Amino acid sequence: MSLLSTLRCPIVAAPMAGGPSTPALVAGVSAAGGLGFLAAGMIGTDRMVADVAEVRARTDRPFGVNVFLPGDTDVDEAAVRAYAQRLAPEAARHAVTLGEPTGGDDAYPEKLAALLADPVPVVSFAFGLPDREAVAALRERGTEVWATVNRPDAATAAVGLGVDAVVLQGTEAGAHRGGLPDDDDYGVLPLLRLVAAAGCDRPLVAAGGIADGAGLAAVLAAGAAAAQIGTAFLRCPEAGTSPMHRAAVASAAPTALTRAFTGKRARGIVNDFLRRHDPSAPAGYPQVLHLTRPLLATARRDGNAEVANLWAGQAHSLAREVPAGEVVTELTADARAALAVAADRWAQRD
Repeated sequence: MSLLSTLRCPIVAAPMAGGPSTPALVAGVSAAGGLGFLAAGMIGTDRMVADVAEVRARTDRPFGVNVFLPGDTDVDEAAVRAYAQRLAPEAARHAVTLGEPTGGDDAYPEKLAALLADPVPVVSFAFGLPDREAVAALRERGTEVWATVNRPDAATAAVGLGVDAVVLQGTEAGAHRGGLPDDDDYGVLPLLRLVAAAGCDRPLVAAGGIADGAGLAAVLAAGAAAAQIGTAFLRCPEAGTSPMHRAAVASAAPTALTRAFTGKRARGIVNDFLRRHDPSAPAGYPQVLHLTRPLLATARRDGNAEVANLWAGQAHSLAREVPAGEVVTELTADARAALAVAADRWAQRD
């Protein structure tokens, strides 16, 4: 039996790397009856271990840790160098030296070893599928394993590896595409229905553009065991979201998918940097991320919303400035009400 079936509220807090997914946010979601998730991507192993310890100190409820799998080694280095030349004047205007566009594995072996040595209830993977050995080793230690996918055939492959649940991320979702390849654009409802209709025998977690009770009701009715929700938590006081990012999420600004910031497609609020550099941005993660990191860090420090990456899903304007526990309980109650209204509306047709 999956841990999903034990949740009081069918809500999973999406792991949001780069700062928003704090231990306080994770604990707040889990304590309210959902499942909080730490984001282990783009941080060191020691920080991940410390964050796990802090969550345990804040709540005795289950939670998860999300890990980035190593990036693609087949990167067009010439295209990355050309992008660096394009960004050089931008960096000079902000008195920043661009980073070295190197590769890297995000300390994946060390993080996996730490999670095997000190197991947590759930580990989810992004940026591809884990190998069969990692899945088996985690499950042997009592950890559920979830895979994140963007397309139906990847869900089938994930089940074949023995994962316990599959996160189906639609194109509406904020931040990075969780599966590989990252250029598929299935909406969350078509993706959910295609995987369910194919007879997937694992619990399905729907992700992408779900920010209110009616949206949660929709994916539950379509076959999801729960919804993975990120953007709706960005304005919570427990989140590590910057003031600049919070203001952008509260706006009605449009979003777009782009490789401009990290070399991997990710959905963010459209700003000047995205508009000017997206057409020339190459595929190349983490090379482009390392290249742009000093520039983006300076933009965050200075509150420059026209340069910083402002990850958000398509329904970001529905996010509210309330505690994480309220988001969980209110969305669950609103989903129950929406399902009841839909059933009543249908009954009136008879």
